[in-house]
Amino acid sequence: MVETRFDELKRYVRFGADDARALLAFRAVAEPHFVRIAREFYERIREHEEAHAVFTGEEQIERLQRSMVRWMGRVLSGTYDEAYFEETRKIGRVHVRVGLPQRYMFTAMALMRVSLEDVAEKEAGAAAKVVRTALTRILDLELAMMLESYREDLAEQARRRDEFEAQSLRSDLARTLLLHEAALDASPSLIVGIDPRGMIRLFNRAAQTITGYALEDVFGAPFVELLVADAARPKDAALVASLLAGTLTQLADESLLKTRSGKVRDVRWSFTRTDDGGPEDIVLFANGEDVTDTRAASRQAHQHEKLAALGTLAAGLAHEIRNPLNGAQLHVAFLRRALEKKLPEPELLEAAGVVGDEIKRLARLVSEFLDFARPSALTNKRVVVQALVTRTLELTGPLAAQAGIVIVADVPPQELVIVADGGKLEQVLLNVVQNAIDALSPGGSGRIVVRVRRHPRDVVVEIEDDGPGLPSPNAPVFDAFFSTKPTGTGLGLAITHRIVTDHGGTVGVESRPGRTCFRFTLPIGNESAALEGESA
Repeated sequence: MVETRFDELKRYVRFGADDARALLAFRAVAEPHFVRIAREFYERIREHEEAHAVFTGEEQIERLQRSMVRWMGRVLSGTYDEAYFEETRKIGRVHVRVGLPQRYMFTAMALMRVSLEDVAEKEAGAAAKVVRTALTRILDLELAMMLESYREDLAEQARRRDEFEAQSLRSDLARTLLLHEAALDASPSLIVGIDPRGMIRLFNRAAQTITGYALEDVFGAPFVELLVADAARPKDAALVASLLAGTLTQLADESLLKTRSGKVRDVRWSFTRTDDGGPEDIVLFANGEDVTDTRAASRQAHQHEKLAALGTLAAGLAHEIRNPLNGAQLHVAFLRRALEKKLPEPELLEAAGVVGDEIKRLARLVSEFLDFARPSALTNKRVVVQALVTRTLELTGPLAAQAGIVIVADVPPQELVIVADGGKLEQVLLNVVQNAIDALSPGGSGRIVVRVRRHPRDVVVEIEDDGPGLPSPNAPVFDAFFSTKPTGTGLGLAITHRIVTDHGGTVGVESRPGRTCFRFTLPIGNESAALEGESA
């Protein structure tokens, strides 16, 4: 009987029935650790930009963690046949498809090896040495099989690239084309050449960098289907069709670009039609400018300017109003005591009480004005994010429980440290969680999740509730004096916005009925510099 590739590899590393039995027995010991190991694995990936960049979002990471748990179960299944071999090869092909650099396959397998061997050392007892040997052999087999399929898929990509380059070089204008390509690659704009069928034939370096696709990935692929986000696809498909048909020869359009990892970017496109050519000639050039970061920075700057101007106004008004308010409060208190003694009419006493309460409310508003107008300097120190979340839940938990609301924390198991002003960030969390409680309180039930995730350079904090949502998804909730509460001052979220942006972070909100999510992105900062500042 012909020996298969998998049988040959097993024979090479001396993987046999004893190893299979040892791994199957070890599974009962290791399985309770699978979820923890998978989560720790992906927490490590969050620290590295190039590896983290292949992910489309948190939902994908959750799916991948579940897949890793299933993979560990398969590795310890005790059955290692050709079906097992094919399943492992698929993993290598997936790594090529998502664009994961090959070096991360080696380091990822090293992490898994350390985690599983640590469990074996602690819990496998006398069988620990046998289990570690079996683990080494099966994980080496896994890596070998993944790398083989990875190499085959890369070779196929290289073959397509070589075919494309050979066709170009055979042309009499090969040198001119290369010079043109160099000029196009030097451009900071996305430049895409499209043939009469709407297929991509040219894709410069800026387009590759911004989208995450290589030329061999997109060559011959439909421009609209591959690069235009779903929300903009109907409009852009009609525009590109008109340009290809010759109805239009030039067009400027703003659209949503979909990257390889599924992210959406704002792009300002300029389309220019050329003369008709053959079925594979370029007849339409798309020149794009990525304005995503520019617009985000502009919105942040505009919001900061608005808050600064309102803060200056608030400071002036507060100083002018505070003294008369204090005087009015004293006189109302004097009037109420006089009424109680000499003319105890209920209606008059109630009227005096209403006036006093309104003056107190105005006094609180003036105090918030001053907090908003004169923010104190940040006192940056080493802050453990999990401790901030715990403190917030301790302070808001009793009130939420009283209203029948559940608050839960979803934070990484490893300590997550940032350099920030802990007191001000606690104010941010308390403010937003309190708002969520207020939004849920009328119904007397609901759930609030305080979620923390590590990114390579930032920490993302999300506060999500399942309440009715904002009146409008575009409500200017961070503008001063905007409030959805009948008695709100409209300054709480404006102050929150200022604190986050003072830390160099960003803030945003997504809302629809049944889900409102406030999201804060905070830079991690330089911990060693913070420690030096504390000791100075």
